[in-house]
Amino acid sequence: MTVDHSHHIDDPNRTTPPPQFTVAGSVPTPPMPDQSEAMTIVVTLPPGSTGSPPHRHSGPAFGYVLEGQMIFELEGDPERVVRAGETFWEPGGDLIHYQDGNNLADAQTRFVVTMFCVPGQPMLVPVSAEELEERRPRRAPRPSGSRS
Repeated sequence: MTVDHSHHIDDPNRTTPPPQFTVAGSVPTPPMPDQSEAMTIVVTLPPGSTGSPPHRHSGPAFGYVLEGQMIFELEGDPERVVRAGETFWEPGGDLIHYQDGNNLADAQTRFVVTMFCVPGQPMLVPVSAEELEERRPRRAPRPSGSRS
């Protein structure tokens, strides 16, 4: 997208420098659950943590890595490393979120994520071993040396 997202507003009474805004990420709005609640959480992964087991979210999630490096993998996409200062997102729904582990063995990784969840449902639902096997053809090829 090449939309100008500048957020400057002239303030003739300003006595301090204006705030600075940087767009860290932008994606088209994915489908939202009919009823949803926004939930923002900060996740801290200890060194070498594999993160959450494969799971789903009831709605889309948008995140930003604050420090460290996260291994991120969604069904159908190859795993990738998201570093501090970079964003990630997932559409939620039926798609399996395979990995959100710490890529560093000697430092923690922290990220903030805002999820749009269906009220009254868990923010993440683990996927059974049987379903993982059933959907194996949908997973991108595993890189050599991968942890999972």
